[in-house]
This record gives sequence, structure tokens and C-alpha cells, in this order.
Amino acid sequence: MARISFSYLCPASWYFTVPTVSPFPRQRVAFLGLFFISCLLLLMLITDFRHWGASLPRDRQYERYLARVGELEATDTEDPNLNYGLVVDCGSSGSRIFVYFWPRHNGNPHDLLDIKQMRDRNSQPVVKKIKPGISAMADTPEHASDYLRPLLSFAAAHVPVKKHKETPLYILCTAGMRLLPERKQLAILADLVKDLPLEFDFLFSQSQAEVISGKQEGVYAWIGINFVLGRFDHEDESDAEVPQELATGRRRTVGILDMGGASLQIAYEVPSSTSVLPPKEEEAAKILLAEFNLGCDVQHTEHVYRVYVTTFLGFGGNFARQRYEDLVLNETLNKNRLLGQKTGLSPDNPFLDPCLPVGLTDVVERNSHVLHVRGKGDWATCGAMLSPLLARSNTSQASLNGIYQSPIDFNNSEFYGFSEFFYCTEDVLRIGGRYHGPTFAKAAQDYCGMAWSVLTQRFKNGLFSSHADEHRLKYQCFKSAWMYQVLHEGFHFPYNYPNLQTAQLVYDREVQWTLGAILYKTRFLPLRDLRQEGIRQAHSSWFRLSFVYNHYLFFACILVVLLAIILYLLRLRRIHHRQARASAPLNLLWIEEVVPMIGVQVGP
Repeated sequence: MARISFSYLCPASWYFTVPTVSPFPRQRVAFLGLFFISCLLLLMLITDFRHWGASLPRDRQYERYLARVGELEATDTEDPNLNYGLVVDCGSSGSRIFVYFWPRHNGNPHDLLDIKQMRDRNSQPVVKKIKPGISAMADTPEHASDYLRPLLSFAAAHVPVKKHKETPLYILCTAGMRLLPERKQLAILADLVKDLPLEFDFLFSQSQAEVISGKQEGVYAWIGINFVLGRFDHEDESDAEVPQELATGRRRTVGILDMGGASLQIAYEVPSSTSVLPPKEEEAAKILLAEFNLGCDVQHTEHVYRVYVTTFLGFGGNFARQRYEDLVLNETLNKNRLLGQKTGLSPDNPFLDPCLPVGLTDVVERNSHVLHVRGKGDWATCGAMLSPLLARSNTSQASLNGIYQSPIDFNNSEFYGFSEFFYCTEDVLRIGGRYHGPTFAKAAQDYCGMAWSVLTQRFKNGLFSSHADEHRLKYQCFKSAWMYQVLHEGFHFPYNYPNLQTAQLVYDREVQWTLGAILYKTRFLPLRDLRQEGIRQAHSSWFRLSFVYNHYLFFACILVVLLAIILYLLRLRRIHHRQARASAPLNLLWIEEVVPMIGVQVGP
């Protein structure tokens, strides 16, 4: 350390040294630096906690409540972060277009897009339907694009213009188109792909117009209901509202039962490992199983599902009634020929139909044959007469029409029944919702046993649901028996099965298979948002660097900085003490050398 020397010889001399820089100013600088760094780290920590606090998951039930309320509000089309998608359901009797929207993906690759149906300024769903079905264009496929123009113009008026070019359009055709020859199907689709992009700026290509199979339609319906129920959300395993499944930690998905007028459909998730089956059944199982990944990254398997799905044509409520009438007509005419009877040939000698209410008269006409029937109202006999229409086989794993059915764990499963399953339980019986077999059987039996005059009077007095009409009153006895047979004899559901919910709306809205379709079709879109988010973060300020949000690394950096400051201060202190000890003997030495000189006389 450098020294500054002072020497005075008269009247006395002394000598001492002063360091050029004192260690105490260094300590002050170090403490100021420590204070500055601490304030900076505290500011970063507060900002980080605010970020964490904003992203902390709130109560799941409360979030679902807010989401359901929000879904019923008008869509904010001024929000630039919203994306849109269109799905056209080209059915047999008509076509409908659905407009969906979703916000920017939240950045978690394990989460699905939050897709909802768009609502207009009056909070009504944005949907439009036209008739007839697109299959009516079979002989004039060049007019197929003209046929869909009203639907697309309707959607274009609701989706913001600046979003048109990035809004995907999917045209999915179902039962009506399936019945056409393949060449006519392709001609219709070719006209759509060629002409629609010339008039509309939606994101549309050849692969986005197709005729989907019944299996695809069933899978989309299964995806739609489970998505609305939140069964694809895996992050909150402690939610008591939703039952859990085994050791996977995933929520238990629900199966669906849907009975329309012409067809019946069932779909449910099956375990990844199935029991050993005979070769024929194993091949049938592979055909009826659909395995797919709803996640945006194929490397993650959190959203891989295996679903058994089957569609039974001719097993819908109305078509089943026609099959039953054909059966009754043929059997009655055969008995008349064999036994010389005239049952059903006149109103005075009608066929007593156990599947119609007591006293109801009706006429069955097939070609030139006419059968007069009168209701008998015997629900149990009706069910026994419907049993042959199930077309079951003797195989233990066979269900309706002898088709293989994957085993259902009835102790750990849950199903939702739509369409006829809901109408049969609610419209006149008023017991829709949670299904209970014995209660339903008793209510249906009591209804069938009532006189037709009593039922019509009750209908006039408004004692049934507002959706009930005279057709429902007339065939409720038959359809309730058919539903009961299909559920318990066809699909082998236990009579006391407690986990079937019949519904028309879920959270006050109708669930369409089109929701599942767009969810599946857009499953890779979150990757785009994730890439954009990565680019945005790369150009953000140093204050928002991603390592700040790694809790462990962040606090480790704080500890390292504090430790370095402490070690530096300790080193300064040791140096100061060492210098102090070294300077003390030198001062004494110089004092000893100077003192004797005081008594020396100067001069001659």
C-alpha cells in the first residue's frame, strides 16, 4: 500500500503514513451496491409474484361457472385475440353452419383450445339451417356451391372481415351423402372445392370437404360431450365433482347413447389393454375401435383415447316402429291364412296392439294390405314382442344386430343419453335426468295402461311437457318399451344401473357433434400460438427473460449474488486488519529512531 510521508525537523520531527484509499469507503460502496441489487431483486420478485398470482388456478367449479355464464353472452368480435372456425353439417334433411371461436392458446401444450359457439348481439347461437339436404344436388353437382352460398354468406357477416383468411372452413357430409354413389359424392365435393374459394376468403382446401362415416360422427359426438363436461382437463385431479379413473390420473370420460328417428349410436372409451378374443371378434373389435390423439403434440399421450363407437341403422325410434308394424302385419296375415281368421281386416275385429295406449285405434298400411289395430296397453307384452327386432346372437360379447360390443365396466362408467333417451323419459313421463330402471319401467307401464281419452284430456290440460305433441302421446308406449329393450337387453346395461343421465341440453346448450369435429380438426393449431409466444418472448425486454420464471433458478441466483457480496466484504475486512497490524510496528520503529535525535545539538 502506498504511503504519504510528513517530516518536520524543527521544532520537532515525526513521521507517519496514511493509506491512499481507506477500506471504509469501499465498504460503503459495497453496501450501496448490495442495497441497489436487493431493491432490484425485490422489484423483480414482486413482478414475478404478480405474474404467478395471475396464473394461479382458481377454484375449478368457480371457473366452470364463469365459463358457462360467458358462453351465454354475446361474442366480442372486437377482440383481436379471438380466432374463428366454421363447420357445415350437411345432413340428410338439410344443412346447418355453426360458427365457433376461441381465444389465444394459454401456452400449456397439454391443454386443448377453449372452443365455444359464437353468439350474436342478442346472445343467440350463430347458426343457420337450409333445406333440403345437399344430396339433392346429386344430379346437378355444378350447383352445390350455390346451394351452400346462403350459409357461408351468413357466416361471413358474423366473422370479422380481417379474420376471414385465417378462419378454417370444414364441410362435413353425413347420412344423406353416404347413400349416394361415390362418383356423385366426388362431383359435389369437387364443385365446392373449385367455386367456394373464388367467392369467400375462408381457409378452405380439398381435405376440408368430405363425407364422414358413421364412426367419425360418433367419435365427434363423444369428443363434444366430454369437452363440454370438462373431462379432458387433467390438471386438477382433486375436483370432487368429476370422478377419477384408476391410476392414470385422467378424468373418467362419459359414454354417449343417441337414438334418433332412423339410427342408434353408442360410443365410450375402452381401456388400452383388452382381453384376449377369438380371431373373428378381435378383427371386429379393431374395426369398431377408434384411437386418436387430441393433443397438439403427438409426443405427448395425455390426450390419447381409444373409443368404441357403433351406429345401428334401422334401430331409431321411428324406424323401429315401422319394423314392428311390418312384423305384426306379416304375422297376423299368416295366422289368418293358416287359421282361417280375419283379425285386423276390419275395425270391428282389430288386432290388439300391446304397444299402443288402451282404446287408441290406428291403421297400418303396406302396399295393398291394411291392418286395423286397437291399443291394448300391455307394456310387458310389448317388450316381449320387440325382443326379436334386436337381432341378437348367442355370443356373449354381441349386442344389437349381432355386432361385437367391447366390454363395459358398469361399476366404473358413466353415460349420457340423448334424443329419444331424453324424450322417452321427459316429454310425458317427466322423469328425465338421472335414469333409474325400475322407476322408468313403472312409469311407462302406468302410462301404457291409461285410456287414450284420459291421455288426450291430460294433454289438453297442459300436464305434459311443452315439447310433447300428439305423435309423442300416440307412440310413447312403444318407444319407451323399445328404449328399455335396447338399453338393457341389447347393450346389456344392468336394470339398476345408476350412472345414466338423459339430457337434451348440457349446461343450458345443445351439444352438437360439430363441436367435437372442429376440436379434432384444429388440435394442432395451439402449436402456432406456442411458436408465436416463443418469438414474442425472445424479443421482450431482459426483465421478462424466461429464466426469471423458473423459481428454483431465480432464488439460486439471488443466493449466489448475496454470497458473493458477503465474501467480498469479509475479504475487505481481513485486508484491513492485516494492514492495521502491519502498520503498528512500523510507526513504533520510526518513533524510536526519531526520539533520540531530539537531544542532539545542532551547530558548532
